[in-house]
Amino acid sequence: MSQSIDLLIEPRWLIPVEPQGVVLDGYAVAVSAGKIVDVLPARDALGRYLPARKVTLPEHVLIPGLINLHTHAAMALLRGIADDLPLMDWLKTRIWPAEAKHVSAAFVRDGTLLACAEMLRGGITCFNDMYFFPEAAAEATQSLGMRAVLGIIVIEFPTAYAADADDYLSKGLALRDRLRDDPLLSFCLAPHAPYTVADKTFERVATLSAQLDLPIHIHIHETQDEIAQSLTRHGMRPLERLQRLGLLGPGLIGVHAVHLDEREIALLAENGCAIAHCPTSNMKLASGAAQIVQLAKSGVRLGLGSDGAASNNRLDLFQEMRHAGLLAKVTSGDATALNAHELLRMATLNGAAALGLEDRIGSIEPGKAADLCAIRLDPFETRPCFDPASHLVYAAGREHVSHVWVNGMPRVENGVLQGCDTDQLLDAVNLWQNRLTA
Repeated sequence: MSQSIDLLIEPRWLIPVEPQGVVLDGYAVAVSAGKIVDVLPARDALGRYLPARKVTLPEHVLIPGLINLHTHAAMALLRGIADDLPLMDWLKTRIWPAEAKHVSAAFVRDGTLLACAEMLRGGITCFNDMYFFPEAAAEATQSLGMRAVLGIIVIEFPTAYAADADDYLSKGLALRDRLRDDPLLSFCLAPHAPYTVADKTFERVATLSAQLDLPIHIHIHETQDEIAQSLTRHGMRPLERLQRLGLLGPGLIGVHAVHLDEREIALLAENGCAIAHCPTSNMKLASGAAQIVQLAKSGVRLGLGSDGAASNNRLDLFQEMRHAGLLAKVTSGDATALNAHELLRMATLNGAAALGLEDRIGSIEPGKAADLCAIRLDPFETRPCFDPASHLVYAAGREHVSHVWVNGMPRVENGVLQGCDTDQLLDAVNLWQNRLTA
């Protein structure tokens, strides 16, 4: 007797990510109650399951939903406001003044909604955020049914959101307590960076991380100037300082990590740390090219992030996969460095593992949440297709995403975002552009 299920998806190709390097042809995914219940040959599926809905994708590849391991979602409203500047000039003369004047709960809600719409349309089903007013980000994320890890941001100076480090932490932890039962939301501790957070605050963050089992999400070694400032102020490089304060461990997600010496790479590997590699942002701000091949060879877990739209200017993990792969090859002189399957794993399961969510998302396996993305490979620009995994990195893009599911619910169908009043969203964006321009 056939088992009733909610959904049966039949793509031409399926890349489960786990096991790595596998491409399945002619397989189906059975989904019920938001979970993957089976991955099996399509010819056997209808004999075993009775789906309420069947989606046939004859020229598509189905992959796990992409995971953006580092972004500042609400900064989508600052896209293009300050381009072609080095990092500290960009921050001090343009971004921080604009944020001081305009950032509010309404700004964060509308900016995060814009970012979620862009990310879902590009196959991203989960993002790791670091920004002010996380309760407003949660509201936006919930409205579109997206998965998110919200940062409990910590910084020493006052903003419209909080007065000091203790205030940031207390507000973020209270929000976590209120939303802890939401199946699509989880939390990270998010001290901004070594140059904006004091030792005492870092020690408290380390204690909270251990007590509450929360990852720590932090910018680290993004520029040479950051390292020089740390040597002047603290007599040591930033990573050594974090080690002495007790932050290094399997829960640490270091963002950027562009400038590392051999000892620091070994230190990250020994402590089981993860790195959120943001190649496009690093190139655009001229921060440098991370030693991604050496990090990978040392066993450091690598995920991919877009950074915010103000420094990228796209929230696009297809672009990040491509840039990460090409940079790895050109900087190492090794054309075999970071193959397509490794890059796809960085954009999916590695990101999930860094966030402590690898038992729920990141691969297409029975028992995991049905966070899925389908990509069309039948347009002219993706023909012929000898290897769908290669095409995902080197030929296809977010414009080829046709379907996205989060927890089994359709969020993009035939390229159309579901559950979003796009006219209303664009009206709000236009209002913010007028305010920022004025």
